[in-house]
Amino acid sequence: MASQSDRGVPLSTLSPKYLHSNSTSHTWPFSAIAELVDNAYDPDVKAKQLWIDMTEIKGEKCLSFMDNGSGLNYETMQKMLSFGYSEKKAVNKHQPIGIYGNGFKSGSMRLGKDAIVFSKSKSMSCVGMLSQTYLVEIGADKIIVPIVCFEEGKSDKYILLSNNKYSQMDELCSFEALPYTELKKRLFGLD
Repeated sequence: MASQSDRGVPLSTLSPKYLHSNSTSHTWPFSAIAELVDNAYDPDVKAKQLWIDMTEIKGEKCLSFMDNGSGLNYETMQKMLSFGYSEKKAVNKHQPIGIYGNGFKSGSMRLGKDAIVFSKSKSMSCVGMLSQTYLVEIGADKIIVPIVCFEEGKSDKYILLSNNKYSQMDELCSFEALPYTELKKRLFGLD
């Protein structure tokens, strides 16, 4: 394991196995679903609606959470897919629920092994992935979270990831037809 450091001091890292062990804080699926619903309620998200749907993509069951909140940029997507980052504050007495920066990770990984997050804001679209399957396939010894963002109107929006399960061209192309802002989370490898 190549060690990263800051001023010569080793940085703490997380093993991919932590994604599963962290998810066991949810003893039943409904508390995991509540975590994902709570994220849409937080004041910084500004979502007015939330949709939950069970679909099938390429023969695999998929649980989908979608809200019409403000969307994510690269920095906020990376923080959402990382551990311990939460900068939520009350807005007009609307108190945030999430304060520890762990809910999406524990909730999504309790429900499935893989999460793909599609986000569209007024200026850009982002796709991020938190995937136990991908980490095993590449032999990762740390949690890595692939994220690709692109500005609206640019030709680089047709992104294909190497694993066929995640190369959802129709999903990526549908960004153009979406309203200005949206966040869609797709969970695969459902338990």
